[in-house]
This record gives sequence, C-alpha cells and structure tokens, in this order.
Amino acid sequence: MGKRVTLSDIARHTGLAISTISTVLNGHAGTRIPSDTAQRVHEAAELLGYAPDPAARGLRTGRSGIIGFISDEVTVTRYASAMIRGLIDTADTADYVVVMSETDHREERLERALEVLRTRRSEGLLFGLMSARRIDLPPLGGAPAIVVNGVAEGVGSVLPDEERAGREAVEHLVRRGHRRLALIGRSDVHLDPAVSVTIGDRMAGIDAAMAEAGLAFEHEVEAVYWEPEVSHRGAAEILDHHPEVTAIIALNDRMALGVYQAAQERGLSIPADVSVMSFDDEQLASYLDPPVTTMRLPYLEMGALAMERLLESVVSGAPIPDSRMLVPIPLIERGSVREIRGPGTA
Repeated sequence: MGKRVTLSDIARHTGLAISTISTVLNGHAGTRIPSDTAQRVHEAAELLGYAPDPAARGLRTGRSGIIGFISDEVTVTRYASAMIRGLIDTADTADYVVVMSETDHREERLERALEVLRTRRSEGLLFGLMSARRIDLPPLGGAPAIVVNGVAEGVGSVLPDEERAGREAVEHLVRRGHRRLALIGRSDVHLDPAVSVTIGDRMAGIDAAMAEAGLAFEHEVEAVYWEPEVSHRGAAEILDHHPEVTAIIALNDRMALGVYQAAQERGLSIPADVSVMSFDDEQLASYLDPPVTTMRLPYLEMGALAMERLLESVVSGAPIPDSRMLVPIPLIERGSVREIRGPGTA
C-alpha cells in the first residue's frame, strides 16, 4: 500500500501554504480564498489521490462518523440479515460507517462491545434482535440509541406492526370466502415480554378480525415451540377430526411446513383441499409447493428506519422519543390460499 497523500504533499505540488490547502479541502466557511486558487487545490488533490484522514477529521470536528450496531445473533443468521442491509445502506448515504458486534446473548460480550464502541467514539448505537422481546441495557452514557425489533427501558424502538398483520391475515382469508378456520401456535408463553413483545399484538389483531367477521376458530392447537414437528401433529389433529376447516393459520412459516407435510401424508392438496396462511416469510416459504402465502416481517425496512431516526438525532442533537415506531408488514400472496364461492361465504 502506498504512502498516504498529505496536505504537505499538495502544498509542495501547488506552492501554496498548508493553511490554504486545509482551508479549501475542509470547507471552512467565511474565507476569502480566490476561486481559481481553490480550483488549483482540488485539481492537485485529485491528481495526487488525496483522501482525508477520518481520524484526523474526527478530532477536528468532534465526530467519528461511526455508528455501533450490536445484535444478539442477527449478524450470524440469514433470517434477519435484511435488517443489516437496511441500516448499512441508510448509514452509507449519510457517509457513516457501521461497526458491528455480536453478543450471542451473553452479557459480558455486550459490555465489551459497548466499551469498544466508546473508545471509537461511536456517535450512536443500534441494538438488533432476532426475536422481538424486551431486553435490559446497561447505562449508555447519553449516546443516542434505538432498539430494532425489540424494546428496552428508556430507549426508542422500531417494531413490526403485528396487530395490523394479524388483522390482514384473517381479512385475506375472509375475502377469499373462508369462514371455517383453524389456528396453530397460540400460547400464553409468547405473551411474556422476555419472550415476545409483538406476538400478543399479532394474536390481538387475529382475534379482532375474527370477531369483526362474526367468526370463531373451529379448532386451535396450542404450540409453545413453533417448529414443524409440533404443527405436523396439530395439523393431523385438525385434518382428521375437523374436515369442515377450509383454511389453517400457522403462526410462522416453519409451522406451515408441518401443515404441508400432514396434508401430503393424507393425500390432500394445498390449496384445493385446505388453504394455509402463515407469517414471517422465511426463505422456506417460497420453497414450499405451492409457495405459502405469508405476512413478511419487514427486517429491511426496520433497519433502514432505525438508522434514519438515529442519524436524525445524531445530527440535530434532539433526543429520540422513548416510544415504539411501527413498520407495516406486507402480505406476500402466493399459491396456498384458494378462493371459495358459494352459499354462506363472504
């Protein structure tokens, strides 16, 4: 790697004083340097390949250009990686660099990451979570901060609008003529804020839309663990004992997979014999046959919004409100829901 081009190099090349070079390249206001002189400096800087030293500029301006991102496991999984893309792209447009750290849910790693970011003079902090839950944060020393896909005391947060998503999932089925529905996944365990701060909202939206449509679930299967083997057993129960059910709502895509398996074992076709509605839009959702209709968690949009709000605070100095910013969850319509038309349908 070649030697960094300095202001002294440009001064020697142009025959101008270093103070003049600095004034031009650092854009100091209120100076009276002739435009032709400024043009000579910029042309020389481009010719020599000059690039400003971020560390030196940070000492002069009091800004480091660094935002810290600390996650529990977001950086090591593909599932929520779109969150990282959203926040990095947004930071890049504002000429900020994101320094990332992973805690693996370990408190000592969180403390260490915060200390490193303090030494690097990070201007703001983002905390990203795989599942939307409540976390405890140590004192942040007054640095502006936002939690993405979670909440913490005294810190603003960006969350998916799960209540609206629950409503829209049911409304989509009702619009397609389904009135005999089953549900897999409800459990009081998910109402614990340490487990989730959004699943209760999702269920509230589902229940509200059911009530507004004058419906009640034909059958519900409780599920603490949202995995295919659990929903496989639950779907078998529904398909064997509740043939009137025309659509099953699985509360995540992995459980939708279990429903598909149970239907296939019984020689049933999706959606001809039973429709399936899901949540999250994991990669497997598009791999199922047919691909499942689902509500997509907006990780990309949450990351972008969180960074946007954080940078607004960094630049303006205004505090971030201790409130929840909700991001819409889009319906991804695929091939797992059929339309029913006939007597008694909506």
